[in-house]
Amino acid sequence: MTNPTSPEAPWPVRTVALKIAEWVARLGEVWVEGQVAQLSRRPGAATAFLVLRDPAADLSLTVTCRREVLDGVALAEGARVVVHARPDFYLARGTLSLRASEIRPVGIGELLARLERLKRLLHAEGLFAADRKQPLPFLPGRVGLITGRASAAERDVLENARRRWPAVRFRVENVAVQGPTAVPSIVDALHRLQADAEVDVIVIARGGGSVEDQLPFSDEALCRAVAACRTPVVSAIGHEPDTPLLDLVADLRCSTPTDAGRRIVPDVAEEQARLDALRTRGRHQLAARLDRARDEVAALRHRGRGRIVSGVDGAVAETRGLRDRARRCVQSRVDAAVADLEHARARVAALSPAATLQRGYAVVQRADGAVVRRPSDVDEGEAVRIRLAEGSIGAVVGGR
Repeated sequence: MTNPTSPEAPWPVRTVALKIAEWVARLGEVWVEGQVAQLSRRPGAATAFLVLRDPAADLSLTVTCRREVLDGVALAEGARVVVHARPDFYLARGTLSLRASEIRPVGIGELLARLERLKRLLHAEGLFAADRKQPLPFLPGRVGLITGRASAAERDVLENARRRWPAVRFRVENVAVQGPTAVPSIVDALHRLQADAEVDVIVIARGGGSVEDQLPFSDEALCRAVAACRTPVVSAIGHEPDTPLLDLVADLRCSTPTDAGRRIVPDVAEEQARLDALRTRGRHQLAARLDRARDEVAALRHRGRGRIVSGVDGAVAETRGLRDRARRCVQSRVDAAVADLEHARARVAALSPAATLQRGYAVVQRADGAVVRRPSDVDEGEAVRIRLAEGSIGAVVGGR
């Protein structure tokens, strides 16, 4: 319907309160589930009060009931209950509360059944998938620890981690680890540690306890907050048989807080021994490689020496062959030249004047040495010289 109010015609507070009360009354009776955050049951009082809190959100409602409604009901703060109540808007104070006609504690069987349903839901959404889990850093710069104040879980994580790696640094967030305020305080601490750039891994630790004590670590809001966390989260809740849903969502599940202290940092003695082993192994491998390289060099030297000797022998043989070939060639040419020379000498000898003289001829020369070829070359009575094969004789030209 159209709002009948205006700046000129506003409703008084009582009218607004009455209308709100009318709308609340239309809701009728409802069944509500929650966790008892506070319980006030004074002796002799006709009315009991309790605060019912939603464990998955920071919301709560006040519940009132007649004293006899709680008769025979064992309640304590932190207990899960189902309340049959009618919403009631208290006009005088403008507050909303629930007027309960029946309160039923939620038994262990029902709690486990609800956890199983939540487990199937989260599994179907992929929150337990292995491929979304983040690996832990080998050596975190700082470890965030969410745990109870001065608890055995805190001591186990710190002591075991420092025993393995004395230089490890922690940022500890002490929170409530059971009861109605546990989930919001753990989630707030998780957000603070995730915002710290120095924190490389977050550990959520709690010692052993009953199923009811460990219910906060199966809370849907906490599981979703851990799944959305960008920093790796380690779950270390209770003992080995304890398996809250946080174990399935976390990036690493440790059986106990002691186990978490051992797994978030390496052991300095083990790493030193591993380094020594690697150093020894490296020396052995280096020595083996040097030995192989030395053997290869020796083999190459031997093969090179053999190749050089073989090459030198081949070159010597080739040089000798070339030298013999050159000698033979030169000798052949010298022999041919000698034969040509002898042949020329024989021809020259055969054609020389001396050879002619040997055959009985003579050469007549004038006194000046000129050869007389014709009788007209000399005068009668002229002295001439007659050259023979063996000596010469003088003569005078006679008459013709």
